[in-house]
Amino acid sequence: IRLLKEMNIKTAMITGDNKHTAEYVAKELGIDIYFSDVLPKDKVNKIKELQQKGKVAMVGDGINDAPALTQADVGIAIGAGTDVAVQSAEVVLVKSNPLEVVKLIRLSGETRKKMKQNLWWAAGYNIVAIPIAAGVLMPIGIRLRPEFGALLMAASSLIVVGNSLMLKRFK
Repeated sequence: IRLLKEMNIKTAMITGDNKHTAEYVAKELGIDIYFSDVLPKDKVNKIKELQQKGKVAMVGDGINDAPALTQADVGIAIGAGTDVAVQSAEVVLVKSNPLEVVKLIRLSGETRKKMKQNLWWAAGYNIVAIPIAAGVLMPIGIRLRPEFGALLMAASSLIVVGNSLMLKRFK
C-alpha cells in the first residue's frame, strides 16, 4: 500500500467484513477508501462507483471476486486463487505476493515508454531515410545505394527489437 501511495495511486478495499473490521484494517494499512459489508454480488457496483473517478485495477482471488475482476479496467488475480477468478482477470500473478502488483504497474509503465521510443525511432527513421532513398539529395551529389538502404532498414528494425528486449532486464 505504501509503495502504491508513493506512485500516487489511490487504494480502496471492498470487503464483506463488518465496518469495524474494515475500518481497522484500512487505517492500519493506510488504505484511502474502504467499503464494508459488501455482498459478493455488489462488488461490481462498487467497482463501477470507483470507475466514475478514474481507472480501476482490482486484485482478487476468489469466486466472489470474478465479476468485479471482469468489471475493473484491469483485473488482477492472485495465482493461488480460484480458477474462476484466474479466468476472469486480464493478469494473473503467479506468485501470491501483493508486491507483484507494484512490479506489474512499473513494468507496464516501462513497456509504454519503450513503445513510445520505438514509435519515435521508426517514424524518425522513415521521415529521414525514405526521402534519401527516393533520391531527394541527388541534386547535391548524395546518393544512397540500394544495398546500403537495405542495411539501414535492417539496422532500424534491429534497433527497435533491441530496445524492446531491454524490458527483459526489468526487475
